[in-house]
Amino acid sequence: MLRKFRVSNFKSFEKDFEIDLTNVNGYEFNKNAVKHGIVNHAIIYGHNGVGKSNLALAIFDIIEHLTDKQRNEAAYKNYLNAYGDAEVASFYYEFLINSKIVAYEYKKYDYKTIAYERFLIDQEELIVFDRINQTKATILLQGAESLKTTIENAELSILKYVKNNTALAHNDINDTFAAFFTFIEQMLYFRSLLDRTYLGFDTGGKHIFEDIIKQKNVEDFEHFLNTAGIACRLSVIEEVGISTIAFNFNGRQLPFNEVASTGTTALALFYFWYQNIRKNANVSFVFIDEFDAFYHYKLSALIVEKLKETGVQFILTTHNTSIMTNDLLRPDCYFEMTKNNISSLSKSTQKELREAHNLEKMYKAGSFYVE
Repeated sequence: MLRKFRVSNFKSFEKDFEIDLTNVNGYEFNKNAVKHGIVNHAIIYGHNGVGKSNLALAIFDIIEHLTDKQRNEAAYKNYLNAYGDAEVASFYYEFLINSKIVAYEYKKYDYKTIAYERFLIDQEELIVFDRINQTKATILLQGAESLKTTIENAELSILKYVKNNTALAHNDINDTFAAFFTFIEQMLYFRSLLDRTYLGFDTGGKHIFEDIIKQKNVEDFEHFLNTAGIACRLSVIEEVGISTIAFNFNGRQLPFNEVASTGTTALALFYFWYQNIRKNANVSFVFIDEFDAFYHYKLSALIVEKLKETGVQFILTTHNTSIMTNDLLRPDCYFEMTKNNISSLSKSTQKELREAHNLEKMYKAGSFYVE
């Protein structure tokens, strides 16, 4: 699980910007929203332009140099903060993996060029490569003793180099190192908008409806849409030699994309990823930006409930305050974000929040303050 994340000098984040998912309260309701003392289900609010989308890109920057999963270099243009004086962007991640605290920090000149890396398990420093001041890396993993410690390629992560070029001994430390990579490779980011951008988890492009058909989920997709309040029957048709999904109006079949509303199309995109999240119990972490941009507020709540059922750790961004309720989550799982800081509602007020409190009403009345 992701415990903490900190970034600086990246896009809109000039100074250190940290989200701490371990700063929780002992609420006795919605206990599944917190796991192992870490927020498992989070929703982020904030005015337009505070950097919610950039926070997602910052968290998923790690995909580029540690994995071979889907990436989007165009999204990482204007990499360094325009106001910053530093030549590098700095990133710090803290995870709970195999009951151990895994910390990984690095610095980059741009999306691809690495300046510094440091990897620790339970505060024990195991890998360090300061390319700014040194030519050799320090590698203290059992089984990597004979590995070359000089790497000229500044786009090659020392961690990925170790993973791909050693047969590490099986022990708690090395197994956690391997599990760390598995976690990163199973992270998924996508936007609930019409550009269908995604990062991590998979590679290449997929046709949404072809994939639903391939996974034999057309009937389940129909049920999902009806549960969401979209009364319909679906069929599989051939269109230009490709199998796709159509609405069935008493035998008259119309292609889904030609007649679906914007909201229904966005819902289909969500379902495409949702079926993968349900199917792959290994999906480690999901970030959905503007997850309900085209949804009715009741549908927004349904989507959150569906994600909760999977058990996956997720972060959603939204402007929809109608789902800011203790029925859905709890005060330490709703976050308010500004340009300089982010804090849960429970840490943004001196009031003792209880299950009966109307969080949305308090939020609109200005009861929560984040600098």
